[in-house]
Amino acid sequence: MKRAYLAYILPALLLAACGGKETDTTTLTGEIKGLGNDTLYLCGADRMYDRTDTLVVTADKFSATLSPDTLVAAWLVFSNGAEHPIFIDKRNQIHIQGSADALDSLQINGNPSNQKLTACLQELAATATDGERRQQAERFISTHPSSLTSIYLLQKYFVEQPQPDIQQISRLIESMTGQLKDRPYISELTARIEEGEKAKTGKPAPVFRLPNTQGKQLTRTDFKNKYLLIHFWASWDSLSRQHNAVYRRLYKKEQKNELFAMLGVSLDMDSTVWKKAVKQDTLKWEQVCDQGGWNAEIARKFALNTLPANVLLSPSGRIEARDLDEAAIEKKLKEIEQEDKKKKEAEKKRKKR
Repeated sequence: MKRAYLAYILPALLLAACGGKETDTTTLTGEIKGLGNDTLYLCGADRMYDRTDTLVVTADKFSATLSPDTLVAAWLVFSNGAEHPIFIDKRNQIHIQGSADALDSLQINGNPSNQKLTACLQELAATATDGERRQQAERFISTHPSSLTSIYLLQKYFVEQPQPDIQQISRLIESMTGQLKDRPYISELTARIEEGEKAKTGKPAPVFRLPNTQGKQLTRTDFKNKYLLIHFWASWDSLSRQHNAVYRRLYKKEQKNELFAMLGVSLDMDSTVWKKAVKQDTLKWEQVCDQGGWNAEIARKFALNTLPANVLLSPSGRIEARDLDEAAIEKKLKEIEQEDKKKKEAEKKRKKR
């Protein structure tokens, strides 16, 4: 599941160091065995490093010169979709080493933050169960209230959950120092938590207006008097692409159902790539995308934390349910059908009187 933590990806910009003068630039080198010739991306994790740097890999090796203004968090993104956190500061000499077969176990040095992160990830990798890893992550956050690693652990083990425990996330944020709370990611996460309270089951659905593949603007009123299942996905998210098979089956069964409609909302940032994925995955129902990625207003309004996700809206425009699996969707559709039959029967009896 992809994270909102990757929200701020802008056009690539690599800045070279000047001559032999001492500068604030940082050198980044790496050797990942088995990577061969490839292209990696260094994506800023928030507005403190809001860009993407392109890293060309030749014979397993790559290098770049970067210009961070301060200690920043970023993601090293691989062509297969794998991601690894990394911290960069001024005048660092960062080196990455590892194997393409174990991208979650890279060795990164060059500053104390990376060394602490690497040690933490090694300890987590040796932990047996997800529950134990969450407990270990919680202990680390509590005992390292000013470490950037704590933000990464908060995101991975608490925010990126199908049903995030908002109260626990809030408690963990509260335990952090003011220095961490002032980071853009934490302040934006806090804002998203507040938005999430407005997007709970039973609340009125937020208003949205998004272009479909033909450029036509669609709104909630285009699905008037119907239950509307909105599924959120992205072409770059492999799990989303797998889950599209569920929605294809659902659409095949229910495309003539007058009480039900589907709407796909993509968090893609490239219109061409999005439309290509829609065609490849045979998504024949309405699809919309404003190319905003995780910055898309609808992602914020519906308090999305992970992909894929779905939200079921009632005909009256209220949030009926969230993150239903295939069986739960089919069960809900049967309930809707039975409820409709009862209404029609009651209407017939009324007219006979």
